[in-house]
Amino acid sequence: MNGDLARNWWLVVLRGVLSILFGLIAFFMPGITLAALVVVFGAWAFVDGIFAIVSAVSGQGGRPWWGLVLRGFAGIVAGVLAFLWPGITAIVLLFVIAAWAIVGGVFEIVAAIRLRKQIEGEWLLGIAGALSVLFGILLLLNPGAGALAVLWMIGAYAIVFGIINIVLGFRLRNLHGRAPHLRPAHHTI
Repeated sequence: MNGDLARNWWLVVLRGVLSILFGLIAFFMPGITLAALVVVFGAWAFVDGIFAIVSAVSGQGGRPWWGLVLRGFAGIVAGVLAFLWPGITAIVLLFVIAAWAIVGGVFEIVAAIRLRKQIEGEWLLGIAGALSVLFGILLLLNPGAGALAVLWMIGAYAIVFGIINIVLGFRLRNLHGRAPHLRPAHHTI
């Protein structure tokens, strides 16, 4: 399982890059309408959910498969709800995003704890999870905050989460390069 995680380090980096792109869109398009935010969030949550489920099914996530499936399912549900009800109110959208961030963050923390003796840099995954939980709690505590402030919180969260995932992905790539037993064996006849 750890060999799969190291071999597929690029999935972690790709997830980080997508998070940073989403965060930058949130920062540099502050005039974005609620409907556009719903669509962007829905696409991000849906794609992140698909990546989590694909990782679980293929064994590439390096975590317990059920945790990735649940995280993936939560992302897909959040994305589908955002697409089905584009006229969703800002408060309901905040609650959907908050719940998604808390559930995802808890699974990230659990994965970091399980991986602590198996890889270096697992604390990055734990920090990403803690930031997700904190972000979700802040949204729940301040649902009436201004749209621009919420948009900036979402953007900052996505950028930090993305940077942490990129750093973790490159650490995994280095682990893969240093550990020949993690590379696939080449059989000759």
